[in-house]
Amino acid sequence: MKEKVKSTTILGLIHKGVAAIGGDGQVTLGNTVMKHNSVKIRKLYNDQVLVGFAGSAADAFTLLGRFEEKLEQYSGNVSRAVVELAKDWRTDKYLRRLEAMLAVVSVDKTFVVSGNGDVIEPDDNIIAIGSGGMYALAAAKMLVKYSNLSAEEIVKEALTTASEICIYTNNKINIEKIEK
Repeated sequence: MKEKVKSTTILGLIHKGVAAIGGDGQVTLGNTVMKHNSVKIRKLYNDQVLVGFAGSAADAFTLLGRFEEKLEQYSGNVSRAVVELAKDWRTDKYLRRLEAMLAVVSVDKTFVVSGNGDVIEPDDNIIAIGSGGMYALAAAKMLVKYSNLSAEEIVKEALTTASEICIYTNNKINIEKIEK
């Protein structure tokens, strides 16, 4: 039986004019932690776009490279770049087999891009992917609603909460942010 790699919790949001994204550092193979300090978030397009990835690392890096090409091709138009990436991902015979997801955050938009060709732009500009994504998402929604924390602090606290619940998420958190 093939062991499944479970490796990520990514959370991104826009709050009070600041875009932030964070990810935990754990990579798990089966029931074994293989790595504690993996970095699964990046700044792209002259540090104007934040991206996090979940799923197979090799697949995620392939998609990250394709997304970066799309950002260049469409002069940093994030909306167009994610739609074109999703179209390629869904229709290209090679890309269709990739098992990963991307979380994309700019100063004014958030997106989740999946291999099914889905491009999801949530109403509240909070996105999460990966093993502990829904735990982090729930925590972030409550922190946005009931706290005065900054975007960066919300990402850190929500990911910390996910790390306390999800066995595939740790508290070695990396965060990037951009401001308008």
